[in-house]
Amino acid sequence: MKIIAANWKLQKNPLEARLFFTSLKEKLSATGAGHSTNEKNSGKNNSQQKKLVIFPSSTCFESVAQAVAGTDWEWGSQNCYSEGKGAFTGEISAQVVKDMGGAWVLLGHSERRTLFHESNEFIAQKLALVQSLGLQALLCIGETLSERESGKTNLVLKEQLQKSLSQADQQKALVIAYEPVWAIGTGKVASVDQVKETHQFVHATLLELGFSDRLPILYGGSVKPENTQELTKIPHVDGFLIGGASLDPESYSQIYLRS
Repeated sequence: MKIIAANWKLQKNPLEARLFFTSLKEKLSATGAGHSTNEKNSGKNNSQQKKLVIFPSSTCFESVAQAVAGTDWEWGSQNCYSEGKGAFTGEISAQVVKDMGGAWVLLGHSERRTLFHESNEFIAQKLALVQSLGLQALLCIGETLSERESGKTNLVLKEQLQKSLSQADQQKALVIAYEPVWAIGTGKVASVDQVKETHQFVHATLLELGFSDRLPILYGGSVKPENTQELTKIPHVDGFLIGGASLDPESYSQIYLRS
């Protein structure tokens, strides 16, 4: 199963979100990939081998929920608070995401870590809440360019995994996304050897921490149609977390089809 996830970040209004899905459905249907309905989810459709997940901004939750209704596509929040409700102005409730039909929560993205100074410990609290609600947690990890160049990649990733997963339930849904910070939105892409080496390290570290051998690991960082097939062939690359290329239904559909 390949997971093809889209992180829209702070992009699109509700109307633009609806138009995106109208176009995406047309493009995938035209190729024969389609979008399985819940009633016809027999396991023989090619799309059954891939899971399409959209992470819209919170202002588009309702429009996205309506757009994917009746399909096997899923959506989630780009973030949440460590508690389901309370006096936390401006935060997002994972419980409300679930109530609206969302299935996922993205946690620990580099922009949350750097711009909003979220610690591994805080991320661990949020991840525990997400799992307790039965939602799928997608934990992001990644190193900066200076950390990569100084040979600290493995140290950084191991610390992020150890601390961010310190409260995780190993029996509940979890996905990891490796995103080299220096390759997010820059047009730079880690080489095949770099991705192969790092994903192998992440996989081995997860095993050391007691997680399943089958825990999915996604790659993110300037993924586009042109490099999708090459990246897909790398061991332990179980899909992608896509930023800029996921905003356009044409490029996103091509990544989906080539994965």
